[in-house]
Amino acid sequence: MQRILPLPSFSRREALLGLAAASLCGQAHAATEAEAIAFDGLYKSFGVLGFQFSDRVTALRGHAVRMLGYMAPPLKAESHFFVLTREPLAICPFCQSDADWPVDIVVVFMKAETPMVSAGRKVAVTGRLEIGSATDAETGFVSQIRIVDAGFTLA
Repeated sequence: MQRILPLPSFSRREALLGLAAASLCGQAHAATEAEAIAFDGLYKSFGVLGFQFSDRVTALRGHAVRMLGYMAPPLKAESHFFVLTREPLAICPFCQSDADWPVDIVVVFMKAETPMVSAGRKVAVTGRLEIGSATDAETGFVSQIRIVDAGFTLA
């Protein structure tokens, strides 16, 4: 004969706190699921005939990624995007066309307008990877590789 145990009783407050904690654990788990990528692994080839994305980057298109780099000096103190660079820069490396696209930058589009950090500070960016030529409708900025719906922390 099976014995049926009474269900525990929770107050509304305890239930809401439990749901909030579960949500935070899910967000933390999602952040740890992001695949780390590095500037050295973005391209298979790059030369006078153009470039080819690496097989790994192509496979990660649309997936959560994490990347370390430096925030290039922004155009304004708060923005919805910035340029992530391999090394700290004194000026922002904006390009006129994707033909001039440098291999050591990635455009990062934030989930929301965010205060930027000072140049020279290393950041860890997490977001969804997009590749291929795209022009931002608001700024006209042309990019080849982007991390979108992103957030960052100081590294």
